[in-house]
Amino acid sequence: MRFDPETLTFNADGLIPCIAQEAETGEVLMMAWMNAEAVARTLETGRVTYWSRSRQAFWVKGESSGHVQDLVDLRIDCDSDCLLALVHQTGPACHTGRRSCFYTAVREGDPVEIMTPVV
Repeated sequence: MRFDPETLTFNADGLIPCIAQEAETGEVLMMAWMNAEAVARTLETGRVTYWSRSRQAFWVKGESSGHVQDLVDLRIDCDSDCLLALVHQTGPACHTGRRSCFYTAVREGDPVEIMTPVV
């Protein structure tokens, strides 16, 4: 029996959050949105494909930057309303040039940048 992305629980906009995590280290890299077609394309190609809400278009991670995400495993949470993509990340995951989009910590009530750009 093949997995059908339509069995996932999408929000009112037809989207589901997907967290990207480096498969080797467990580092959380980013969160982006997928629709059913992006999930299907990701599984078909092995390259993580998201849905860009601002551009209203598919976005294959690394298509223009070369900082690709190769899919290792795609996991579904217990409510089928969030995805976890275990990936091999080439280069930084964040558009700011940082390894992860989660580069700001809140320490003693203040935002603190804890990661500098790698490119």
